[in-house]
Amino acid sequence: MKNLVKTITIVALTLGTITLANAQKIAHISLDSLITTMPESKTAQEVAQKYLKDLENQVATMDTELQTKYADYMKNKETYSALVASTKETELQDLNKRIEDFKASAQQDYQRKYGELSKPIYDKAKKAIDLVAKENGYKYVLDTSSGNVLYTEPADDILPLVKKKLETMPAAQIPGSQPIKPAVKAGAGNTKPTK
Repeated sequence: MKNLVKTITIVALTLGTITLANAQKIAHISLDSLITTMPESKTAQEVAQKYLKDLENQVATMDTELQTKYADYMKNKETYSALVASTKETELQDLNKRIEDFKASAQQDYQRKYGELSKPIYDKAKKAIDLVAKENGYKYVLDTSSGNVLYTEPADDILPLVKKKLETMPAAQIPGSQPIKPAVKAGAGNTKPTK
């Protein structure tokens, strides 16, 4: 009877350990690396750069206006009455403040726009990670690019699996851009070798 109890205890402990090990299946991925390999990232970057260039052009126009008014003020300063000179100086100061305020607002607006452009890419990547994790029985997937992982046991890097999954998914729609055409794989189609 004692042997039977020992055997049952050993079997129960072994099964418990195996179950615990299976329940703790962990993987890791560098989300930053994944995002940079997605073609939508390049499109979002291009749209963001165009948006930034438009903002920079507006700042340049405002700077040119300020420089022109300042040059005119300096050229004619001696001919102005005290009231006109004071009014011109106030106008220059106000214009300079508007430019500085616009620059600060433009920086915030650019960051908002970049976040808006990045969201569909992160959503797609997250969906692919979720699908791969479910398909492969992972209980946890850790993002190694965020720096929040302090210690982990060796785990599987699922970046190749997620990249493969992304190839089967439609492109993320980036606001303000043309849809991305799927890449043609080598050897696909009826291409004839050139001689």
